[in-house]
Amino acid sequence: MKILLTGKNGQVGFELQRALAPLGEIVAVSHQECDLSDPTTIRRLLAEIKPQVIINPAAYTAVDKAEVEPALAWAVNAAAPGIFGEEALRLGALLIHYSTDYVFDGAATGVYVESDATNPQSIYGQTKLAGEQAVQASGCDYLIFRTSWVFGAHGGNFAKTMLRLAAEREGMKIVADQFGAPTSAALLADVTAQVLGQFKRQGRVGFPFGLYHLVAGGCTTWHEYAQTVVRAALAAGKPLKLMTDDILPIATSEYSLPAPRPANSRLDTSRLRQTFGLELPAWESGLAHFLEQILDGK
Repeated sequence: MKILLTGKNGQVGFELQRALAPLGEIVAVSHQECDLSDPTTIRRLLAEIKPQVIINPAAYTAVDKAEVEPALAWAVNAAAPGIFGEEALRLGALLIHYSTDYVFDGAATGVYVESDATNPQSIYGQTKLAGEQAVQASGCDYLIFRTSWVFGAHGGNFAKTMLRLAAEREGMKIVADQFGAPTSAALLADVTAQVLGQFKRQGRVGFPFGLYHLVAGGCTTWHEYAQTVVRAALAAGKPLKLMTDDILPIATSEYSLPAPRPANSRLDTSRLRQTFGLELPAWESGLAHFLEQILDGK
């Protein structure tokens, strides 16, 4: 099985190279090797490689910057997935694509299921939803995994930012009225590999292609998430200026950003778990493993 993987230097792309290794030949490309804002480059690469599986974790993820760079965000997040879909159909390849909780407005009181109405409030969310729709409209065999609050040992993320700031500051204010599940890049990669392994064994006939929510179990707030990170660092003996009690909760309305964030990012994973027989660990488990890795490495 020949697999084309985009975004090899990103959090998820990095972990996918590890997880997918037993499944076949991986051709992993970076932004420099495949500029997703250039349709010609994408089509030329696919014609060259002729993959049986295309996996696209690459995206324009600068949520606030997208508000002032909408054309680039639309090219990478919306147009490129559609091109991957068209080429996957032409090649007879499976396309695996990743999306986000930002396709929802976050106003629901319950947990979002795949069929719930979307209503993105930011350019980032709008472009990611358009990417989903372009993949679905292409006619190819696809799997779309919506996820949230991704962190990984490779690359930048909220947890790493908290550790850096905790070493520099004696006080911090973190939003406490947005809810979601921090999800490790390693979990995304491992689940992708399990599902792709099933596809490799089973083949196309009867395979449950489609859209799935994929996040870690449980729920937290950014404030509790920050406290958990700092508490673990202190327990590991890291010299921090910040104590957990110095992280103060604030409302979203007190912290202005160019792009609105969903207040509710909780995604229901029942469909994924039941369809593929998966157990998804609690977010605390993935975070603890991640913190062990990076705290031991410092």
